[in-house]
Amino acid sequence: MKLEEKTISSEVIYKGSIVKLNLDTAELPNGKTASREVVNHPGGVTVAALTKENELLFVRQYRYPFHEIVLELPAGKMEKNSTPLENIKRELLEETGAVGYNFISLGKQMVSPGFCDEVVHMYMCRIDHFEEQQPDDDEFLELVRIPLDKAVEMVLNNIIVDGKTQTAVLKAAMLLRSGAI
Repeated sequence: MKLEEKTISSEVIYKGSIVKLNLDTAELPNGKTASREVVNHPGGVTVAALTKENELLFVRQYRYPFHEIVLELPAGKMEKNSTPLENIKRELLEETGAVGYNFISLGKQMVSPGFCDEVVHMYMCRIDHFEEQQPDDDEFLELVRIPLDKAVEMVLNNIIVDGKTQTAVLKAAMLLRSGAI
């Protein structure tokens, strides 16, 4: 069965500092056409950073779209001309002051593939040492340490609701428990 859709036209509706919104016309597999609204995003990174005591580093920060404080793993958007690994090392230092080692890819996650092309690259690492936090000028966050087993419970009980954080916490826990790492 043919599943692919072909872009017939694409119009930029909005271009901001982070996202761009396109209104596309696509040809469907049955030959009909449909409108597709697509949010273009540069992508992001997140890391499950573990202390020697198997505590994960989290940040609490206000997330404007939801108007609430959210508990998340350190994360950020991809910067141009840098790799996901370079980005996550920078974000980890900026948000937590931690310097990590033994970075292992946990894969990538399509955030909301029905309308957005954002991909988050996930990692886990161990913490080597701490330096001073270096948050961006518009970034206000609080560092929180949570034992890995407790973080898994929090994901399963829907206390941690951020999708990239849920995925990275569970993947990191599975890899550690299986002895793969």
